Amino acid sequence: MSFHTESHPGVSASTPEPTRGFVFNHAMMRIKDPEVSLDFYTRIMGMRVLRKLDFPEMKFSLYFLHRQADTESAPDDEGERTAWTFSQRGILELTHNWGTENDPEFKYHDGNAQPQGFGHICFSVPDLAAAVAWFDENQVTYVKRPDQGKMKDVAFIKDPDGYWIEIVQPDLLKQLGR
Repeated sequence: MSFHTESHPGVSASTPEPTRGFVFNHAMMRIKDPEVSLDFYTRIMGMRVLRKLDFPEMKFSLYFLHRQADTESAPDDEGERTAWTFSQRGILELTHNWGTENDPEFKYHDGNAQPQGFGHICFSVPDLAAAVAWFDENQVTYVKRPDQGKMKDVAFIKDPDGYWIEIVQPDLLKQLGR
């Protein structure tokens, strides 16, 4: 079965041959305190750290997180694990510039305050009500609950750095945009 994209102004009618095999691997967000952010993304969101890379000469670390299927496993060899990490889809890269965690005034722009830019990342969940209960149990901060606003069945929460995370249950969105 072949995939057919929607057609809109600006959409290429075909996939250029030189791009075959391209994979969207990751998006990066800067974090203030890795211990706090790693707790959130691993304990609250269920992600796993695939690889951590340190760059002492430039004073930063990269953490590559993924929500793997329970049957997937990463290679043990560091080089193989690094190559494998960069071949995956849907990775979240958290970048920590050393020392930011020690500055109580330090804060990254969340992309939603003015001037707006970056908006959010999104997790789809099998049961939105259960996810909301889990977030409530863990005192996660909401931007919007699923029953609020004009867009029902969509939640927005915040991570420890204030980045927005959209939470959706795919089968509840069949009428979205109609």
